Amino acid sequence: MSRVKTNASASIRALALVLALCMPLAYAATYKWTDDQGVVHYTDKIPPEAVNKGSVQLDKQGVPVKRIDPAPTAEQRKAKADEEERQKQLAKEREIVERRDRALLSTYTMESEIDLARKRALSTIDQQIQSSTAYSTQLNKRRDELEAKKAALGDKPVPPVIERELTNINSELAKQADLVAARQKDVILVNARYDADTKRWRELRAATEAQMTGKAPPAGTTTTSTSTAQK
Repeated sequence: MSRVKTNASASIRALALVLALCMPLAYAATYKWTDDQGVVHYTDKIPPEAVNKGSVQLDKQGVPVKRIDPAPTAEQRKAKADEEERQKQLAKEREIVERRDRALLSTYTMESEIDLARKRALSTIDQQIQSSTAYSTQLNKRRDELEAKKAALGDKPVPPVIERELTNINSELAKQADLVAARQKDVILVNARYDADTKRWRELRAATEAQMTGKAPPAGTTTTSTSTAQK
């Protein structure tokens, strides 16, 4: 009886040993990879020279279970970095637009308020132009007086004080002319800015009203909640 038990125990140990030896083979991974010459290889491990080339892990039935992508090239890494930077810039630009939209909605509750703000801005510029024009008129009058004095001297030398004053007057007249020209350009810019604000305000209001009534907003229009509006 003891001999039968001994034989049985020996058989069990032998079977366990066989299973232990076979299990790693049964569950060992197989990798499919391609070398630089385009030759496909099947190995139980990836050789060092193929680590960065990409491979496919297969199960024991040869079915792909995992794909290992090749390491990106320097060009691919640069392209990825450029794309990430581009996305960051786009996000920053969207944030600026959204902040402006919130400010626009919180600043103006009616379109007439935009027109009033435009008139105020243009009025300020007009006052600057009128002031500069009046100052230039005085300078021109003084210059005419000095030129008359020079003419009255005939062939006599012109006093240095007159020459210096004429030089200063001509320089100041040039500055005032530049100032008026700059303010006239500002008029164009202010009108363009308020035209854009009016157009955008209308779009945002239409989109907000569409949301409130359950209608789809106009294509290409985004809405911004006025509850979080910031100037």
